[in-house]
Amino acid sequence: MALPNAIGRGRARLTPAKRIAGSVLLGLPAAAAGLLAAQMITARRSIPVPQGPPPRGEMAYGPRSRRDPFTMVVLGDSFAAGYGVARSSETTGGLLAAGVARRLRRRVRLSVLAVVGAESTDLRHQVDEALPLAPDLAVIFIGGNDVTQLSDHREPARLLGAAVRKLRRAGCEVVVGTCPDLSALPHCRPPLSWLARWLSHRLATAQREEVERAGGTVVSLAELLNPAFRADPDRLFGTDRFHPSADGYALAAAAMLPAVLTVLRPAAGAGRTAVLAPRIPRQRRPEAGPGRTGTVHQPGEPAVPVENSDGRLAG
Repeated sequence: MALPNAIGRGRARLTPAKRIAGSVLLGLPAAAAGLLAAQMITARRSIPVPQGPPPRGEMAYGPRSRRDPFTMVVLGDSFAAGYGVARSSETTGGLLAAGVARRLRRRVRLSVLAVVGAESTDLRHQVDEALPLAPDLAVIFIGGNDVTQLSDHREPARLLGAAVRKLRRAGCEVVVGTCPDLSALPHCRPPLSWLARWLSHRLATAQREEVERAGGTVVSLAELLNPAFRADPDRLFGTDRFHPSADGYALAAAAMLPAVLTVLRPAAGAGRTAVLAPRIPRQRRPEAGPGRTGTVHQPGEPAVPVENSDGRLAG
C-alpha cells in the first residue's frame, strides 16, 4: 500500500493528499505520528514494480451457438486487469465470463480494458473505449489507487458515478465491486492499517451512493472478501503480497457472479437469481498448456469449459 510520505511546506503546494496526511498526523500524539509517517514511507517502498503485462484481455467463453453472444467489458485498475496471474482464465473477468457462459448457456465475448495503476480519473477513457463494442455488461473494479494516493473520496466517487451513468445510457448493465479494504494487505500494520481501513470504507460508501444513483449494481468487496483474505493471506495474495493470487481472484469472482447473473438473466430470458455469499475455492484450478483442454472452476461449481475466440478450448 502506498501513501504519500511528505507534506508540502507552503499552503500553495498542499495537494488534497498532503492535506489529508497532514491533518491525520497533526491529530496524533508525537510518537504515533512518527510511527505512521515511517509506515507511510515503508509502505510506498513496498509497492511492487510491474514485471510484465497482465493476461491478454480479448477472449471468448462458452460454446458457439445461433444466439448472439453477450459482450462483457471489464474496466478499472490492476485488480480488474488480473495482474499477477498467468492466464486470462485465472482473472476475475475470465472467471466471471466463464460462469455466465455456463449458467446462462450463452457465449460471452470478454474485453478487459482495465489498466494497471488506473485511478478513477482514467475511467472516462476506458468507457469511451468500451462503448464502440456495444457491451451488454460492464464490470468495474476501481478505487484502490485512489486510496493509496489519499485522494479526496468525493471526486473519485463522482467520476465513477459518471462512468456508470454513461454506460447505462448506452443500454449497458453495470456491476461495480467497491473499493476493497486495503488494511487487509499483509504488510499493513497499525496505525497505518487504521488509516487505510477508514479511507477505504469512506471511498466505498461514497462509491455505493454514486453507483446506485446512476443505476448500477454494487457489490461490497470489503464485506465479502476481507474475512477470507485476513484469515488466509498466504494463499489468497500473490507472490508480491499486494495483488491477489489465482485463488484470490477466484474468490472475488465468486463474490461478483450472483450480481452479474441477476442483471443479465432478464436479457437471457431467465428468472432472477439470489445473491449468495462467496466460498473460497478448495484448490487452485489445473493449468492447461497450448493444445490441451483447460477448465475454469467457479468456486463451489462444476468446471466450465473455456474457449478462445476461434472456438478452441484453452487454459
